[in-house]
Amino acid sequence: MTESEPETAALSGLLAREAGAAQRGDHTRVEVPRGPAPLPLRLLAAIADAAVAAAPAIVGALIVHSLRDVNGGGQADRLIFGAMAVVATAATYVWNLGFAQGRTGSSVGKTWFGLVARGRDGQPLGARSSLLLFSSREVVRRATAVDEGFVEHVAEASPASMRTRRITGLVVCALLLLVVALASVAVGARPLSLAEIGAAIAPPYGVSASDSEIIVRSLRLPRTLLALVTGLALGMAGAMIQGHTRNPLADPGILGVSAGAACAVVLATLLLGVGSATGTVWFALAGSFVATIVVFGLAAMGGRALSPISLILGGAAMAAFLSSITAAVVLLDQDTLDSYRFWVVGSVAARGLDVLTPLLPFFAAGMVIALASAPGLNLMSLGEDVARSLGGSILLSRIAGVAAITLLAGTATAACGPIGFVGLVVPHIARAITGPDYRWILPYSALIGATLLTICDVIGRVVVRPGELQVGIVLALVGGPFFIALVRRRKLASL
Repeated sequence: MTESEPETAALSGLLAREAGAAQRGDHTRVEVPRGPAPLPLRLLAAIADAAVAAAPAIVGALIVHSLRDVNGGGQADRLIFGAMAVVATAATYVWNLGFAQGRTGSSVGKTWFGLVARGRDGQPLGARSSLLLFSSREVVRRATAVDEGFVEHVAEASPASMRTRRITGLVVCALLLLVVALASVAVGARPLSLAEIGAAIAPPYGVSASDSEIIVRSLRLPRTLLALVTGLALGMAGAMIQGHTRNPLADPGILGVSAGAACAVVLATLLLGVGSATGTVWFALAGSFVATIVVFGLAAMGGRALSPISLILGGAAMAAFLSSITAAVVLLDQDTLDSYRFWVVGSVAARGLDVLTPLLPFFAAGMVIALASAPGLNLMSLGEDVARSLGGSILLSRIAGVAAITLLAGTATAACGPIGFVGLVVPHIARAITGPDYRWILPYSALIGATLLTICDVIGRVVVRPGELQVGIVLALVGGPFFIALVRRRKLASL
């Protein structure tokens, strides 16, 4: 920015206000306050910023306190949740008082009270200077800052900087996923020490194993692997379905995947007496596939093009039809209801490698198809006419997309039951980091989805100790507020 640009912006703002006043017949000049903002407003903003930064630390301290030995907690539990609280507190502080305030002049507290922190030159502080509590700065009202030529800093988005940012973010997400996976192995209903966990993970694996080794190897490791793979699949499927339907509120269940799986499970329970996790998984997978194929056929009926609207309408019709069948069956048979109500919540508990291993080829095929179809999805995001003019095949991209969504979401639903909000929440987080390129959105969505699902499963194990909450319930508590915020933010109303 040149030295004359702030003066030009201030002059343009002044001329615009005078023009507006002339049109209204009001020739009085609007008085803008000068100098620092009042001390009470600055104190309130500082208190609000301190509360925002301290919130993760307070929540973490309460969780660590509840995990005392007398309450059934363990050393590993307290260490893990304490470390998470410290990291979350530091990240919140850096984001709020570093990046947000350094680039836009307004932290959360200053935004609430209409204030701006600026340097002595009247411009943003920058992230590093903003983090220093005693750096030279001035806090004024936003109207004062704008009138005097304050302009928010906009980071340059060159191809090289974007590539570096995306690769760095991908590495950070992978490291965070590794930490969360270790936490999932360490935390459970029975407290274990760090030494016991290390001995259980490290080879050799002898025949005579201790109780801690049995718990870690037979229960927690399979559960962690299932949560990771399911989160990967649901995050990637959510990004695919939002890209194909151009709908920011869509999730994988919009194609009738969950409804088809649920209907197949209740019919198998009623007619064949199937009740185990290994038995229902194949019926749920078949139900998901059949439902999606029917939706695909309804959308293409009469030779119509496979548009996002036809897919959504076909999915809604199929989901309503299958849900009515499911409701009728569970109301007529008590045993089926008892079996169905535990499956429909969505959980990774009580499912071992005997459930995950046979489904791995379906997960792998879905991920490969999804990653391969990312360039075509980028073309379709420009509009179908533009995609055709650039040589893209809309029909082939739709078929590949629906196949990937069916494989990923259908297999995840078959393995763990219908788990909501992962496919809805995760793509928006990934898109905020990477931008609109689906070659990056898909891997980001996979990593973030696995992290979110696994950490919610860990939280569910400790909040109602010695029992636990299913991961579907914890995700609903986390995803509900996000869904409300998403609806209220108009800039996310279209893709």
